[in-house]
Amino acid sequence: MFQGETAVTLDDKGRLALPVAYRSLVASACANRLVFTYNPFEEGCLWLLPQSEWESMRDRVNALSNMKDGHRLLKLKLVGAAALVEPDGGARVLVPASQRAAVGIEKRAILVGMGDKFELWGEQAHLSKIRQTIGEGDLSDEMLDLRL
Repeated sequence: MFQGETAVTLDDKGRLALPVAYRSLVASACANRLVFTYNPFEEGCLWLLPQSEWESMRDRVNALSNMKDGHRLLKLKLVGAAALVEPDGGARVLVPASQRAAVGIEKRAILVGMGDKFELWGEQAHLSKIRQTIGEGDLSDEMLDLRL
């Protein structure tokens, strides 16, 4: 559903204007109801999900036992930090200040469509990630079967 990367600028209040190309997709996918939360796997990145995708993920995560540290950390980062947002009349969504600060997103960021969700990267974190290469030792059997 969502794909591509777009350089974006957050305004002084920490609002992100959804790119025009995504506005109708967001409206149809989730009636403009989105959820910001942390990307639990990578530094410098937030996830922005349609509410229905978020609810499905939330339920799967909440079903995990609290007896393991990794489960509790995943719940903290995903469920504990979740913030429901809706675009205003200017198609802007407020990126929670605590999340912006924690991942280092200031004025300039990169919004990346990842199929079922967006990733919002701090500009420098995104640049660092994009500059990484995938080495031979990183290739899984599934990646080898892609025949790129």
